[in-house]
Amino acid sequence: MKPIIYLLTAFIFNSIVHGQKTRTVAFYNVENLFDTLDGPNDDAEFLPQAKNEWNTAKYEEKLAHIREVLLALGKPVVCGFSEVENAFVVRSIISHQKAFKNYGLVHFESPDARGIDVAMIYDSAKLTLLASNRIRFILPGETKATTRDILWAQFKAKKDVFYVMVNHWPSRRGGTDESDAKRVAAAEVACKFIDSVQNQGKGRILFLGDLNDYPDNTAPKKIAERLTPMITAESGATKGTHFYNNEWGVLDHIFVSPSFLSYDNGAIKGSGKINNFPFLMEEYKGVLQPKRTYAGTKYLAGYSDHLPVSILVKLR
Repeated sequence: MKPIIYLLTAFIFNSIVHGQKTRTVAFYNVENLFDTLDGPNDDAEFLPQAKNEWNTAKYEEKLAHIREVLLALGKPVVCGFSEVENAFVVRSIISHQKAFKNYGLVHFESPDARGIDVAMIYDSAKLTLLASNRIRFILPGETKATTRDILWAQFKAKKDVFYVMVNHWPSRRGGTDESDAKRVAAAEVACKFIDSVQNQGKGRILFLGDLNDYPDNTAPKKIAERLTPMITAESGATKGTHFYNNEWGVLDHIFVSPSFLSYDNGAIKGSGKINNFPFLMEEYKGVLQPKRTYAGTKYLAGYSDHLPVSILVKLR
């Protein structure tokens, strides 16, 4: 019996240690997280006097919903966001919240015509921010930057250094084929950064974002030539992260560099997940889909039109 007890004790101990080291990394398109103030960008739709009647109560409810998602995800060690108006709204998610008291923020203002940015939060008790910046680029046929920057940050966990990139590529507005070149341009800019990091021998990269493209489209495939995709249709029961025209599709992605896929330290193979927590879903017009904040101008008190995606990582 003693050998059996010893093995059981060792198994339980190892499981506890494993659980302590394992954290989630997540990405979430939060769908139009605007404050209630009239800012310099095109935020007129999200003001108290607008048709949406976007007010403090709705804004605070939206913040509470995002916190609920983060807690359900297990308080990610890093979480990327898209469709946030500014640093203030992201900081409001975590500020004065006991659960997120150690979290830091990485954000740069983008030149996006809609006034939305990307950002990330991170657990500063686990990670040290070494550097951060944004990659600004001009889309084909334009003379100045008008879309979301690509955000990157370099972190250190103990002795391990890695990069996180957060993306929100140009939409399909005007037609999928007609807008394809814009997303290809974003992919090429991202690839240049990935190549520069890997060529320096510092190739541990986590790539997050709403790419407005499916895994088999041209632009995401350029990333997949360099990094390993972690989110597929098989990563969740919904078979997608976004519901449009009565069809699910994977628009929200996580890729990791092959060097990050390690048994002892790094991303855990096969851990990619599309999270369809019950509170995120509702039946609308007879179909189960993400519970949005609005349907047109009708306030639904929901979360987002996208589902959050995540992976598991083991950090020393």
